[in-house]
Amino acid sequence: MRIARDILLGIENLLLHRMRSLLTMLGVVFGVSSVVAMLSVGEGASTEALDQIRRLGSDNIILSSTKSAQEEQAVGRFSYMSVYGLTYADFDRIVESCGNIRQTAPAKLIRKDARLLERAIELRVVGTTPEWFDLVPRPVLAGRVILPVDQDRQAPVAVLTEFGARKLLANANTVGQLIFLGGGNFEVIGIVQNESGNAGNIQVPDQDVDVYIPLDVAVEYFGDISTRLTSGSRVRERVELHQIIVQVEDVSRVEATAAAIESVLRRFHNKEDYAISVPLALLQQAEATKRTFNIVLGSIAGISLLVGGIGIMNIMLASVTERTREIGIRRAIGAKRKQIIHQFLIEAVVLSTIGGLIGLALGALIPYLITYFSGMPTVLTADGVLLPLLISMAVGIIFGLYPALHAARVDPIIALRHQ
Repeated sequence: MRIARDILLGIENLLLHRMRSLLTMLGVVFGVSSVVAMLSVGEGASTEALDQIRRLGSDNIILSSTKSAQEEQAVGRFSYMSVYGLTYADFDRIVESCGNIRQTAPAKLIRKDARLLERAIELRVVGTTPEWFDLVPRPVLAGRVILPVDQDRQAPVAVLTEFGARKLLANANTVGQLIFLGGGNFEVIGIVQNESGNAGNIQVPDQDVDVYIPLDVAVEYFGDISTRLTSGSRVRERVELHQIIVQVEDVSRVEATAAAIESVLRRFHNKEDYAISVPLALLQQAEATKRTFNIVLGSIAGISLLVGGIGIMNIMLASVTERTREIGIRRAIGAKRKQIIHQFLIEAVVLSTIGGLIGLALGALIPYLITYFSGMPTVLTADGVLLPLLISMAVGIIFGLYPALHAARVDPIIALRHQ
């Protein structure tokens, strides 16, 4: 009850000097709002990349074919055959020799022209197995995905991504129609939602314009050799598998399994023509970077709170000087030093808390405006709201304590003589 009375008394004293109190609160208002806004921007910037990494699967290992330095240097030669990357034998060795593997999905990537009715574009053909859709799940928008029966029958069927379907002006009614793909006709059996881009240093397995067909059909129709013209030279490449996704049964053994796979590949590859990416390790690194980033942003914004705290201390010291006679009267009628401390400390905390609440409202508005006008994702978290508010209250206590102690040490007799 006494605390409530002291709080009301503190608010009344602050209202006696409204403009001064408002100007004093501005430092805390801007400090809290900047902390909230910067943490929201930092959280939003990292959340999208972290979500992409998580969707790749923390229990997955992604193997990719890469061109070695020797192959890159030899590209300028006329009619050069470049042989590199993962092989069908590598896939079999990984499955047979590495334990703790739940399932795997190989992929062959070829760029081919596709035509649906009168619309033609270039698509990236992904020859893979039904397991691919388990390891990299994507919502099915129409029809279905590739099934084991399609692989067994080597059926010429195709699954379009959403963006690829839009480029071809395809829709749900397209399921069942034939698409002309690189010299052969394929039946469209489904359309899936896709996700493009990079998750850190890992290339997301699907792209904007992909079309999925059974792996054996891709080998039969397109083979392992591709030809392209570059700078007047004809470059021929022989790559059996461009990608292998391995799912590990136990997440705690992902890194150990990745090391075992690398050991197997190193034994049969004379050059570095493959890359091993572990989304789990990248996720842990990204989360650590995110924490560091948030600490740096919070520290920078915390300087504004420090300035606001100094402003509170300054105004409270001025208030003590102005109210010296009031302090003397209160002491003369029996008020203890502890009560004087409580009174001035409560005023400082009320000042910083009200400023903190205003700052929270402003800080929540800024991320909304950033997202609305720039499209940049921002995320307002509970920690990003509560932490600045608690800090603002702590600023009131820390920077209000010295003026309160200073007021309590005033000699009552000298205070009563003060004019």
